[in-house]
Amino acid sequence: MKNHDHHSAPSTSAGPRGGSTDSTLVEDILLLLFQPSSGSIAGENTLFYILGGASLTELALRDLVQTTTDGTDRITSRATPPPEEVLLRPAWEYLARRSRYPQTVIAAVGPNLRSQVMETLLLKGHLHQTRTTFLGFVPRNRIELGSSRREELLSHVRAVLVDEAAADARTAALIALLSASAQLHQLDPDIPWTSAVIQRARGYESGHHSAQAAGLGVSQSTFLIISALAAAAAAAPRSS
Repeated sequence: MKNHDHHSAPSTSAGPRGGSTDSTLVEDILLLLFQPSSGSIAGENTLFYILGGASLTELALRDLVQTTTDGTDRITSRATPPPEEVLLRPAWEYLARRSRYPQTVIAAVGPNLRSQVMETLLLKGHLHQTRTTFLGFVPRNRIELGSSRREELLSHVRAVLVDEAAADARTAALIALLSASAQLHQLDPDIPWTSAVIQRARGYESGHHSAQAAGLGVSQSTFLIISALAAAAAAAPRSS
């Protein structure tokens, strides 16, 4: 991965369908899972499920995918122009060929996303890479926070889960993704790992709270994706 200067990429306004946004859920979820103290990413064992699920959820929130009408819980791309963001194209194109189960899409597109998302966060300046040496002569790269974006995301999630503030659709989706992937505890102590927080997060995962999110941008497609992510994460091997 290349070392990038710390500059923010120019942002563009979001269109009604597939337009460019300042960030995507797949970027935001990886940034939340970034551990500033160590420069590592939490949940590496299940990370590709999380990123694949986040990319699909982003498409669902933009109404770029839909459930099929055959009662099989499959989803497919809508007949719209593809999303502008490179991070979202693989899932959209995979579904454009034919309808598929969400877990199949997550498994297909997730493994290649980590490096692409890291590169995007570095280019936008949300992460910053520095070159250091270990023992004075062994070169190594260290990743550090490069902007306040992670703290902004944490504050939104904290307000909803701790202060019980109303969630917008994107924050609701982030909480659902963190809960479904069993990674919410990685945010402790920034988000206290308490029984009240756990229960509230599960409410978003199940759709009980998400349906009340501002903008009502949570669809049946989103619930199917979150459910598929939870199933995949539960079946994944855990590190000891």
